[in-house]
Parts: sequence; C-alpha cells; structure tokens
Amino acid sequence: MARIDVRKTYKLYIGGAFPRSESGYSYEVTDNKGKFVANASLASRKDVRDAVVAARKAFGPWSSRTAYNRGQILYRIAEVMEDRRPQFEEAVRQSEGGSAALARGQVDAAVDRLVWYAGWADKLAQVIGNANPVAGPFFNHTAPEPTGVVGVLAPQESSLLGLVSVVAPVIVTGNTAVVVSSYARPLPAVTFSEVLATSDVPGGVVNILTGDAAALGPWLAAHMDVNAIDLCGVAGSPELATSLEVAAADNLKRVRRAPAAEPDWALDPGLSPMTAFVEQKTVWHPIGI
Repeated sequence: MARIDVRKTYKLYIGGAFPRSESGYSYEVTDNKGKFVANASLASRKDVRDAVVAARKAFGPWSSRTAYNRGQILYRIAEVMEDRRPQFEEAVRQSEGGSAALARGQVDAAVDRLVWYAGWADKLAQVIGNANPVAGPFFNHTAPEPTGVVGVLAPQESSLLGLVSVVAPVIVTGNTAVVVSSYARPLPAVTFSEVLATSDVPGGVVNILTGDAAALGPWLAAHMDVNAIDLCGVAGSPELATSLEVAAADNLKRVRRAPAAEPDWALDPGLSPMTAFVEQKTVWHPIGI
C-alpha cells in the first residue's frame, strides 16, 4: 500500500513561538527543479509589527547579558546545528541544488561561521574600544554598545551560509533581529528557527519571517522602533534598495547598504558586519575619584 507523505507547512518564528501568519496566507516552496516540497507562511505587515514588538521586548535583557554569555549561546547554536546536520544538508540541497558534497560544505561553513562569531563575542570591545589620551586629569574610554532592534533582509541566493553570516554578527553584539528569509529558498531559515528555539536563545532575540523582501522590507525600513537595517537581501535591486534607504532615514536608522551583487559568503567577513550595528559610547571620569 502506497503511503502519502505528510507535507509540512512551515510557520513564522516570533518571540520564541511558531505562529501562523496573521494574513492566513501561505505559498508553495519548491526545490531547485521546481518540485513541490512544502508550504511556508506568507508574512504580512502585522507580522512585521509583532516581530518588532518581540525584538524590542527581548533587547533589554539580551543586551544586558555578558559578552561571554552571548558567545556561549552562539556556540550552542552551532552545536545544535551540528546535531541536525542531515536535515540542514537536505534543505540546502533542495534549495540551492548541487551535490551532497556541496551541501555538506555549506553546512560546514555555516557552523564554522557561528563558532567564529562566538569567539569574537568577548573580544570585539578590546579591538574597537579605546582608552583615549586627553588634555586633562581624566580617564576617557570608548566602548561599543548595541544599536537596538535590527531588521535583516537575508540573502536570496545563499539560503544558509548567507543567512547565518548576516544574523550572527547582529546578535553577538547584543542586538535583536527581525529577519526576512529568502523568498524562494526559505527551508534552511525555518529549520534554523527550530534550532534557535532549542539553543538557549531567549525568545524574541531572533524573529524569522518567510515572505517577499520587496513587500516586507518597506515596513521594516519605515518602522519607527527599528534602529538599523541590513539590505543584503535586495542585492542587485538598486531602485528598491534606494527606496528602503530613504524610508530608513526617517528615524536615522543605521543602514548596511545592499551590494551590487550577492557576495561570496565563504570569504572572511572581517569585523564590519559587527561594527555596522554598534554605537561607540565615550565616558569621562576624573582621575583620583
């Protein structure tokens, strides 16, 4: 007797829970050959607002944790991803095509990227902070602080490594994130959200929405309680990117601008993905007091 597969309908990830989209809509997700794989929730404007509320609520407690503890949690995400390697490899292979070895390499790189950022958690302040010489009897210190709630338009092509490469630097520096996944390749992102839910990441620190970046991006860019936005997900769409930059200017958001084309995510990312979303706070203190 032939068995009928149980097809999954992937939900959103908001505030540590997995709600359906407020719109009630979903869309078909196909593999690289056009074969149906699953349904994904189609996020709406209301879902964006709900995700921002969850991210704002989580920001205070998350940014107050020690950098060392945030590094531990990122390392735990890498551990759980390693345990779920077969599922991630299958999701990457379905989404991006290519061989099993290529998918395995993408998962390797994504796990390694998380470990790399985990290692930077308690070292970044030592590299970009300063003890400043001043003309007076004062100590003058500059140290990085998180920006706040960051909207992230995830890469459209690199469904796992690209996703991890834009989310990890945001949260390791103490920010919280509202992420719009790749529209055509959301499977690694929703699998990643299931990992986050079981990796000691407090609810609301990362919120993942499946949907169209061109539809959801304007609501994130214009939201007055979002402090920064990463436009990597609209690479190659200069008119859309410009409109989002204009919307972001209303409350002086930090903007990580969209590249002309999606970069090679396997390259060393450097420190700029982390420094893009931190503020530099300078403190003066009299010597001897």
